[in-house]
Amino acid sequence: MSELRMARLRERMAETGTDLVVVGPSSHMVWLAGLSPHGDERPVMLFVGRDHAGILMPALNADSSRQHTDLPFYPWTDGEGPDAALAAVLKDVVGTKQDIRIALDETMRADFALLVIDALPGAKRTFLNDTVGYLRARKDEAEYAALKANALINDGAMRAAFAALKPGVTELEIAGVVRDYYKANNAKPEFTSVCFGENGAYPHHHTGERVLKANEAVLIDIGGRSDGYPSDMTRVAVCGETPADFDKVHAVLDAAVKAALAAAKPGVAAKEVDKAARDVITQAGYGEYFLHRTGHGMGIDIHEPPYITATSEAILEDGHVFSIEPGIYLSGKFGVRLEEIVIMRGNRAEVLSELPRAAFKA
Repeated sequence: MSELRMARLRERMAETGTDLVVVGPSSHMVWLAGLSPHGDERPVMLFVGRDHAGILMPALNADSSRQHTDLPFYPWTDGEGPDAALAAVLKDVVGTKQDIRIALDETMRADFALLVIDALPGAKRTFLNDTVGYLRARKDEAEYAALKANALINDGAMRAAFAALKPGVTELEIAGVVRDYYKANNAKPEFTSVCFGENGAYPHHHTGERVLKANEAVLIDIGGRSDGYPSDMTRVAVCGETPADFDKVHAVLDAAVKAALAAAKPGVAAKEVDKAARDVITQAGYGEYFLHRTGHGMGIDIHEPPYITATSEAILEDGHVFSIEPGIYLSGKFGVRLEEIVIMRGNRAEVLSELPRAAFKA
């Protein structure tokens, strides 16, 4: 897999006129080389040129990292520092030419990036969005399979959470049910946001000791990870009698999700998907209560490009994976958010979850 991705990267480098790609210890490195080296203040970077690649590697981490890659290491010790090893890898990867175009990992430490910039003062600099980022956004069949499998695990976790809802239970107890389900299904919990009643009106509520009362709304946003990829989904429930206006708000949001799904096609700008969802909510009179973007991309990272915002000019393409998650948040009452993860596939947005968006009745 890493050899294929390296070949695709070099093709993309040729297309974009990029001479050197520099990747730090990040999800970019995991995707490209299957390597996740120990990350601290010691510089560790993957350098990819048109014909050669190498890794600047702290010597004390070389043995543990060697089992994950056959790429050549340029090791350095604490006693000697990284300068000589950096010069050696740059000479082998790009030669002595200074007037080159380099793409730097935007997620790595600034001091790592400055080492490269100082060593190549004549280079034109950009980030990885046109190279590694471009490729990562277009998921292959193996990535699709992993994301789909995790979405189905997440469906089960949500069902388990719903089944445990009853007056007197706490948000933290429901979060525990979700985490236990993940662990029982060979997934690692990534996040659990359980929101009872008025807490649902906070888009990024921190799960706490709040006790569920009768006749309250519940919002649950959860995600787990297995096989290197995460899941993410939001659903809502009602414990007892339905609060006033809850069904109306839910219906508006379901219509907004459907509108966004219909708008999401290859060749469409991301902002048009945001607009499709936002227009439904605004026309229903709830525009001021939709407080965030319509969605975010997802892959190895839970949040990655493309971002589905009102200003995003990113053009959707086959293989793009992203969320559609409009929300309406009524302060002091409740919040409703319906979130699907979709993949652009077969000229449409395919929803990965198989759990209905209907509100669960506890």
